[in-house]
Amino acid sequence: MKSAEYWIARLALKPHPEGGYFRETYRSTEKIAQSGLPERFKGDRSFSTAIYYLLTENIFSALQRIRSDEIWFFHADSGLSVHFIEPQGAYRQVRMGPEGPFQTRVPAGCWFGAEADYDYALVSCTVAPGFDFCDFDLGERATLLGKFPQHADLITRLTH
Repeated sequence: MKSAEYWIARLALKPHPEGGYFRETYRSTEKIAQSGLPERFKGDRSFSTAIYYLLTENIFSALQRIRSDEIWFFHADSGLSVHFIEPQGAYRQVRMGPEGPFQTRVPAGCWFGAEADYDYALVSCTVAPGFDFCDFDLGERATLLGKFPQHADLITRLTH
C-alpha cells in the first residue's frame, strides 16, 4: 500500500489554502463569457477544471463554499467523510471510499468540508464552470457558528 507521502511526491501535490494537498491537472482553454453565466459569477470562466486532492488523518478540508457545482471522485486509501451544510442549514454527510460511493456532488453555494477516515484519502475534484479563487469563500468560525449554531461541533472541528 502506498503512503500519503508517496502520492504527494508522485503527483507533485502542494499545500492547499483550505488544508490538504493538491495539484491542478486540467483547465479548459475554452471560456464561458460572463454574459453567459449566472449573476453570481463576476468574469469569464473556463468550461471546467480538475485537481488531485489529498487529505491526511490530521489535516482536514476546512468548511468552504464555491459558486459552481463540484464533483469529488475517490481514488485511494482509507476513505473520507464529506460534510455538507445546505444554505438553509440542513446537514448531511457522505462517506466516500473503498465501500463506495466513489463520487459525490457538492452543490454550488453549499458549505462543505472533508476529513480522511484514517491515514489518508486521495481524490480528484472537477468544477464546472471552472474553479476560480474569486468564487471561493473559506468559512469563518464565528460567522458560521452565528448562522448555524446547531452544527457547532462540526464547525469548530472543520474551521481554523
